[in-house]
Amino acid sequence: MTRTPVHGTWEPQPAARWEDAFLSGNGHHGTLVFGDPNDDRVIVTHHTLVRPNGSDTRPPRLAAELPALQDRLLAGDRTAAENFTDGRPLQWVRPFHPAFQIRLHRPSRKGQSRKGPSRKGQGYRRSVDFATGVVRAERADWTSQVFVSRADDVIVQQVTAPGLTLDVSLDHRLPGAPAGLAVGHGAVLTPEGALLSLRARYPEGDRAFTGVTLIVVTGGTTALAPPGAHIEGARSVLLLTKVRRHTGELDVTEEGRALRELATEYDQLLDRHVSLHRTAYERVTLDLAAAPAERALPGSELLTRPRDPALLERLFAAGRYHLLSASGLFPPRLTGLWTGDWNTAWSGAFTNDANLNLQTASAPAAALPEVTEAHAALIRRQLPDWRDNARVIFGTRGVVAPGHTDGESGHSYHFNREYPLHLWTAGADWLLKPLVDHDETRGGRDPHTAAALAEVARFYEDFLTRTDDDGQVVVVPSYSPENRPANASWGTINAAMDLSAARHALLTAADYHPEHAGRWRALADRLPPHRINDDGALAEWAWPGLQDSYDHRHLSHLYGAWPLDEITPYDTPDLAAAAHRALELRGAENDSAHGHLHHALIAARLRDGERVAHALGQVLDGDFFHASLMSAHYPNRHVYNADAAHTLPGALIEMLLQSTPHRLVLLPALPPALPAGRLTGVRTRFGAEVELTWAPGRATAVLKPTRTVRIELRTSSGDAQPIDLVAGEDHVLSMEAW
Repeated sequence: MTRTPVHGTWEPQPAARWEDAFLSGNGHHGTLVFGDPNDDRVIVTHHTLVRPNGSDTRPPRLAAELPALQDRLLAGDRTAAENFTDGRPLQWVRPFHPAFQIRLHRPSRKGQSRKGPSRKGQGYRRSVDFATGVVRAERADWTSQVFVSRADDVIVQQVTAPGLTLDVSLDHRLPGAPAGLAVGHGAVLTPEGALLSLRARYPEGDRAFTGVTLIVVTGGTTALAPPGAHIEGARSVLLLTKVRRHTGELDVTEEGRALRELATEYDQLLDRHVSLHRTAYERVTLDLAAAPAERALPGSELLTRPRDPALLERLFAAGRYHLLSASGLFPPRLTGLWTGDWNTAWSGAFTNDANLNLQTASAPAAALPEVTEAHAALIRRQLPDWRDNARVIFGTRGVVAPGHTDGESGHSYHFNREYPLHLWTAGADWLLKPLVDHDETRGGRDPHTAAALAEVARFYEDFLTRTDDDGQVVVVPSYSPENRPANASWGTINAAMDLSAARHALLTAADYHPEHAGRWRALADRLPPHRINDDGALAEWAWPGLQDSYDHRHLSHLYGAWPLDEITPYDTPDLAAAAHRALELRGAENDSAHGHLHHALIAARLRDGERVAHALGQVLDGDFFHASLMSAHYPNRHVYNADAAHTLPGALIEMLLQSTPHRLVLLPALPPALPAGRLTGVRTRFGAEVELTWAPGRATAVLKPTRTVRIELRTSSGDAQPIDLVAGEDHVLSMEAW
């Protein structure tokens, strides 16, 4: 095995586009750093910044009309749900947007050209260290370092240069900023240097946000140059920045005082942050035996070598870094925690019907409880709104999750004829599944998760009241995101995802609540089985007569295969074969990154390494990654989006190692192009840390269990082997000719 993979990336020139700017974040604040020595920009973001857009955020009051809709659908009216709305047009959730950019302009000296050195020469290099979260840019006479503190929730930037002369300002002028944005600036001198503020009020309503930057100058002089400050002859300049969203007025003086109370030594601030960030980031590593020369390449050059294992190593590391950095107050949005444009695609929402869970897929196994805890916090805050959705739309107790959210409202109000997301009843189980995995991994049951699962079960008790001719309950109306049958409208009956979700929710709630287990398991037993269609594929709709539409980016019907354990090659081989056939028939539609990587996750569960490799290849060959190693939604870096960047680590882990509370699967779907490697620190759902090493013809796994349990071991041979693990005792597994 070669030396440890590179845990960072670098470029030989500053970013020219915000999409290529290096990223830092703490799950609250985020930064996009350009790294230009002469005219640097640091774009500031915050998870709470969503612009009011006039949307009516109430869920539609449809409960009284639901029985009539069910009657029509069960009677064979395949378009009955098209008018099951309250007449509102499609309303997007409030869009996520950037706050402003911190501008650091170095006036050119007389007779000096500013054009060349900022781009090339003088030993220029910009980099991001994934283990510390520090974005660094440097050349012979200048250094800038930026990180976002997990300890102090503040953006920290230090600039050093001999005789540093610098103009600093806060600039709201970013692409798409609304013309009616009311912006006010403030600047005052302080004993440390200066305090700058920018207050922006939205054109709609009384909401505003304020950014405050404390400038601490070492050496030299500071003068006000409204709306900013001018610094002459300094040895170093430290900037501490925070953003607050609010209504009414914000006391900038108090905000400045809070910044002044922080330690104003860069190294002290960094040490406090790194003790938290490094611990989380370094829990898991992936080494694919890449050549040192390839590992040393700039990220942009490595991206031109899509078959190089060094690229997968770096994207795995970058994906974990960005996922961790985007998670705190919330889990990652469609754009993670970052954007440089107010016109963020799909409102930069949390898109619940696929993207959020795909992005966070690696969190339990990749030892990032920080991500799962952020995911859980979002759910806990929105449960009251989920209750409203159940009551107002379906007339039931319990909870129903929305398809989209901006992080504030959890009401279901993003819907129209072609996307009747208010009919999606699987969302609560889908969103709670990562929390159940987290509980299994750590060996304890969170009471908040237990309570939410009970509410999902109560919803199904009230909702699953209709039956078919065989006495099985029917999910009606039913919706498979974001697809429709070839011969019917979007709102239908017995979507495969809805069946899997209802069954899983009822059985899981029964496990968490033994006092109610009898009736919830009995209801689960009355759900119909999945249907296999005439093509031998698991049908997306289990209702007779509904025909599949194969060319679609979503694979919701295979929820039972991933992330659930309902369909496996070991326990349900016939259903697994049908699921595999469905995967073979699925098209790529518009080549969305999330579609390809969802495909890879399911293929790994179904032990198809070639299909995993093909799906990964579609992303690696498709030019989906910016120089920042953040990704795009479509090929050729079209539409900034975190799906590929955040989901890829989960796909790589799934092809190397899978677990349930009582099973370990080693190397289930290893592509031939990765003959050797080492994965360390992954966690299993039976409570063990695993270190996995493989090379041609042999593999070794070291299991470090935290609890005593008997598990079943599965390898590429397909045979089952029982393994007894004892808490605190390492267990070594050696395999030949796997």
